[in-house]
Amino acid sequence: MAKNKHQSYYDQQKAEILAFLSVNTTQPYTLQDLYQHYDVHNKQEKMLFGMVIEDLLQEGKIYQVEKGKYTVDAEANAVIGRLDHVNPRFGFIRHDENKPDIWVSADDLNGAIDGDLVKVATFGEFYRKGDNPEGRVIEILERGRSEVVGKIQTFGNYALVKPDHKSLHEDIFIPKDKINGATKNDLVIVKIHTYPTGTQQAVGEVIEILGKAGENNAEMHAILAEFGLPIRFPKEIEEEAEAISEKIEENEIKKRRDFRHIQTFTIDPHDAKDFDDALSFRELDNGNYEIGVHIADVTHYVKPGTRLEEEALSRATSVYLVDRTIPMLPEKLSNNLCSLRPNEDKLTFSAVFEMSHDGRVVGEWFGRTVIHSDKRFTYEEAQEILEIEEGQIVVDEVALKYMKPLHILNHLAKILKKERFQKGAINFETNEVKFRLDAQGKPLGVVLKIRKDSHKLIEEFMLLANKKVAEFVFNLGRKKKSKDGEEPESGNTMVYRTHEPPNPEKLLNFANFAGRLGFTIRTDSEKGLSNTMNKMMEEVEGTPVQNVLEQLAVRTMSKARYTTEPLGHFGLAFEHYSHFTSPIRRYPDMMAHRLLQNYLDKKKAPSLEEYEKKSKHSSDREKLAAEAERASIKYKQVEFMSMQDHNSIFDGVVTGVTDFGIFVEITSTNCEGMVRLADLNDDFYELDKENFRIVGKRTGRIITFGEAVKVRVKATDLERRSMDLELVSVGGKAYKSSSGMSNKSRGRDGRGGSSRGGSRKGDSGRGGSKRSSSSDRNSSNKDKGKRRRR
Repeated sequence: MAKNKHQSYYDQQKAEILAFLSVNTTQPYTLQDLYQHYDVHNKQEKMLFGMVIEDLLQEGKIYQVEKGKYTVDAEANAVIGRLDHVNPRFGFIRHDENKPDIWVSADDLNGAIDGDLVKVATFGEFYRKGDNPEGRVIEILERGRSEVVGKIQTFGNYALVKPDHKSLHEDIFIPKDKINGATKNDLVIVKIHTYPTGTQQAVGEVIEILGKAGENNAEMHAILAEFGLPIRFPKEIEEEAEAISEKIEENEIKKRRDFRHIQTFTIDPHDAKDFDDALSFRELDNGNYEIGVHIADVTHYVKPGTRLEEEALSRATSVYLVDRTIPMLPEKLSNNLCSLRPNEDKLTFSAVFEMSHDGRVVGEWFGRTVIHSDKRFTYEEAQEILEIEEGQIVVDEVALKYMKPLHILNHLAKILKKERFQKGAINFETNEVKFRLDAQGKPLGVVLKIRKDSHKLIEEFMLLANKKVAEFVFNLGRKKKSKDGEEPESGNTMVYRTHEPPNPEKLLNFANFAGRLGFTIRTDSEKGLSNTMNKMMEEVEGTPVQNVLEQLAVRTMSKARYTTEPLGHFGLAFEHYSHFTSPIRRYPDMMAHRLLQNYLDKKKAPSLEEYEKKSKHSSDREKLAAEAERASIKYKQVEFMSMQDHNSIFDGVVTGVTDFGIFVEITSTNCEGMVRLADLNDDFYELDKENFRIVGKRTGRIITFGEAVKVRVKATDLERRSMDLELVSVGGKAYKSSSGMSNKSRGRDGRGGSSRGGSRKGDSGRGGSKRSSSSDRNSSNKDKGKRRRR
């Protein structure tokens, strides 16, 4: 039943008083104080205030410290979360994946900076910014960072560092004796000694000079430092790696199943050096195929208790920037000992499957092996062989030798993929940007990578191995428990890669958004969702909105993560799934190897708590690595656009509309920039959030999400990794500016939100992707390419 006007007014007054007491917790307040604050004089309003206080007391939201004096128990209504300080005026507190973030004004941050773990008092349901509740930081529980990257300016007796990262929106003061050799325009790492308050700026010390701003190495190192990622290995780690013997002892080979006589090969990117995986193939006498998925045996070389192990856990993942790889393991291991290079004996951990011609797995085996790869293919080379048609004359010896196994494997891979989608897998095929760089790291061109059958072949067999390892460990534990008469759940500790179903509210927002574009997304069942989502993906393939819609769909999904809980993988439609196939570059795969061997040796399950803690750490590190990768791509995109002729016109598509501007993605580079409403002077444009568009108040002109536009680059800002655009045409019609009405007053709403962190501010219409839970990159097209994060 709807509330009447009086009830709504009463509730609003209740929220107002609760918010006032929540903000002002340093002293208790009497009713007289509240009358004075709210300028209340008549008897009826005073009676209302008394009723409100009584209600709040009964609900336990406030309490009486002494007779007639009231305050809020800030702790009772407190929420704990991480601050995402998106701009100088406000931030968001991320606290629960299934609940909206809490909006906090800069005035209410109380010295907190981006990444800090904070305790927040919320103001009640009537205090919201758009879809987000409003609150105030009441305690900083843990600092998110002690070091900041920025550009230094020197002034004789002191220096100021302008932070690159959104963690601080004001300069850091550096005393003269803490400058430590840095000079004007150096990119530096600063250790914060004194954090900022409302009246005092941060004070710090230069601890490392990365180089001059604008130099490629300095900028890439700055991105790594910005996200707290290592730039190099400590000397002692390199020395420990170098001390490992390259010789494979004969007694070690005797412990393993020997695949050196079976045809084996790798397929990787042309510039790869760390070959995690290889495939072996042979036809069996019964007409089936034996397919070995052989994975580098990293844990044979990296032992628990060593410094190498500690470093691998600390890093948890390799980091892939636009021009370099920062490996999880030193080069001696990642590119030499563990890399499955051709024409060398290598130690591996394998999942071996017997498969029928119709793609059924009729047998499986897991264990340690030794292999000898006969051939190293690039994806392009393997693709050429896959494109050889039946009956075509082939004279190339390599093609003749590998044509049959590659074609059979491709046939089986397509069956495996078809089965996944029949069971409800969702097809996320977001574009991957690749740059051609010169010797100095300057971008010469941008290429959007296309995934072909050679990529998909490898992916399907890696998915199969990851799935089967998880199922094997889970079912083995279930059998143990069933013997004891307990419920048939797995008692085996395992690190799973899980991806839970999407949050219903986020899914509904996306479905409504897609519906306005003419697509039906079913939300009543998981199968219905996957079918309609995949249908939409097929229909937009090759269109200007393809990349945008795929990105929004990915953001709608939950975030894939590592955990010891067997929660399944929604996006892949797998009941059990792990990461087993990339231990050179992912620590969770090393954990999976150790756990699998533990159970093959019939040992007891190790500590669940220990592995859960490592799983959480690995998920956190993966997120940082992904953010750093995106930052490096954004930097190169903006750098490339800054080098183009300023009169050049680019095709683009509207990827978002806000109350301060239009986001446009340039089709040829996937680089996103902003057309500010302040620059649209032919009319005064207002945001129609429900329909994801802006509308001219005078002319009725509409610019909507997904619309084709042409733009010029107006300005680029490499420090912020942002780009301002000028509108040339909309939907094929030329845009003509005039000296009439404009949105100049809207220009204050930020810098298009495309700061170095890529955050967006203000009300917006971006496919229902409001500030709520973190979104998923569960399938970011990068494992076996080389890094698709399933």
